[in-house]
Amino acid sequence: MALAFTFPGQGSQAVGMGRELAETFASSRAVFEAVDAALGEQLSDVMWEGPIETLTLTHNAQPALMAHSLAVMAALKSEFGIDVTAAKFVAGHSLGEYSALAAAGAISLDDAARLLRLRGQAMQKAVPVGEGAMAALLGADDTLAMKAVEAGSKAGVVEFANDNAPGQIVISGQKAAVEAAVEAAKAEGLKRAMLLPVSAPFHCSLMKPAAEAMAEALKGARIEAPAVPVVTNVTANAQTDPETIRAQLVEQVTGRVRWRESVLWMAQQGITRFAEAGSGKALTGMLKRTTEDATGVALNTPKDLEAFAAELKGEA
Repeated sequence: MALAFTFPGQGSQAVGMGRELAETFASSRAVFEAVDAALGEQLSDVMWEGPIETLTLTHNAQPALMAHSLAVMAALKSEFGIDVTAAKFVAGHSLGEYSALAAAGAISLDDAARLLRLRGQAMQKAVPVGEGAMAALLGADDTLAMKAVEAGSKAGVVEFANDNAPGQIVISGQKAAVEAAVEAAKAEGLKRAMLLPVSAPFHCSLMKPAAEAMAEALKGARIEAPAVPVVTNVTANAQTDPETIRAQLVEQVTGRVRWRESVLWMAQQGITRFAEAGSGKALTGMLKRTTEDATGVALNTPKDLEAFAAELKGEA
């Protein structure tokens, strides 16, 4: 079995995330404590107690999701002897790319927390609330999505933001343009096209101010070669060079998340098992829609980790 670890993005957060890990494993608890210390506040309290409205704020959700993912990886190593190098690749969806890089030792946990807090703040600040929007085009292929984007562009900025899985495309931009694109998609016969409950239009050119802020922040960040190649969102193939990774983290803010292509590329390299480390199981669901040549498992709780470790040992 060739393995890849994947790391979820925004939208997977939930009140209580990671709490059972912290109560069960000292190594997981240490991750949450380190993130709290790096941010100078008790983010773990928000993760475990809520309210969900506070947790969902972009500047909280991003470091919180990373913390949960790294708590999973810490417990896998300390409790079950499974290191990140058990995988052939790591990859993360949007902010999850920082989780992947931290898991692979390219970025420190402290730096990942601080960078994601800044990234969340910069992305929220880039476009005033209410002026931007994102929409899911469910069942659309690239051709239909591009037609909708072209039609919507007559009303303003709207771009192809996320290629998540076959039939799961997300567009992003100015609210009027996104709404026009949704109507155009429906006119083309698409039955399910809907605005998403997000606070900003991520992964489009309107995020340029956020990209500039991240470029400045990443200048001073220490980035090492990862222990495992990272399949990046903007290229959908593996990268190990620290300076390439640094540049692509900036490009990622405005660029398309090429998740479907990333999964297919890893499958083509022989990956047959994808383990989603962190909150929720969104990436595992996307995997099922993308390839029949690989299976996925979501690693959220101690029981998930125990079952996964037993599976790996059974195949060893």
